[in-house]
Amino acid sequence: MKTTGRWFTHSFARCLALPLLTLLILMAVLTTLTGVPGFSVAASDVPGSATAPVLIELFTSEGCSSCPPADALLTKLDGLQPIAGTQLIVLSEHVDYWNHDGWKDAYSSSFFTERQEEYVHRLGAKGPYTPQMVIDGAAQMNGSDTAAVGRAIESARTRAKIPVHVSSVSLADPKTIHLHLAVDALPADSKAHKADIFVAVALDHAESHVSAGENKGRDIRHVAVAESISKVGTAEKGKNFDRDVQVKVKAPADPGNLRLIVFVQGAEAGDVLGASLLTAPIKN
Repeated sequence: MKTTGRWFTHSFARCLALPLLTLLILMAVLTTLTGVPGFSVAASDVPGSATAPVLIELFTSEGCSSCPPADALLTKLDGLQPIAGTQLIVLSEHVDYWNHDGWKDAYSSSFFTERQEEYVHRLGAKGPYTPQMVIDGAAQMNGSDTAAVGRAIESARTRAKIPVHVSSVSLADPKTIHLHLAVDALPADSKAHKADIFVAVALDHAESHVSAGENKGRDIRHVAVAESISKVGTAEKGKNFDRDVQVKVKAPADPGNLRLIVFVQGAEAGDVLGASLLTAPIKN
């Protein structure tokens, strides 16, 4: 049942996908428009932070022929940071339900498939599909739909976020990262009384030559490829979170190609309430 739904929804998503050249042109236009009144705002117009973080999750697969344009868009958003006063924090999560189609995605995991299914249930999508983008846990759309992605970012960046501070990061051994997290208490008017604090460990960049399946013969490049997403604590009303934590990484870990994303999220894949990014390299 789930496989049939995925194939149907994927086929629909593929029809919506924009050609890579069109995406690049649109991104160039967006970059040109940055700073033009009506498109971007000053940092002071964003409540709660001089630079408002927005978490962009892309559910993708190297076995999906309509995913490379969305992968490219995610890379552009990460590199260009086209909206003034906003930090776009991207995360590529590779699902595993395409692995039956001739190519096993080395970055895929059932964990990311399950996380996507939580979003599908909460956000009312017809079913899991690729490429799917989720913006701040609050909106989902086809990951190649530049206009829809832009509208969702515009909405997300104006919402107040709680500060998330990361410090004292070190790779103590090839499998363990130590870090100190300080997360402000949830505001008194927050709908949630508690929220989960997650640390995502991601490859800063990765690339594959796909030798089978729908993308046979293609070289695909990725950014912020999630290896794990671990819950490390809880944010509460009236109580700050301030402690040392540790997360496991896959071995052998290359500190020059790791980035950490810390985010606070409402229960059951709820809205993202705060986020912070630490880019590579992670110091030993």
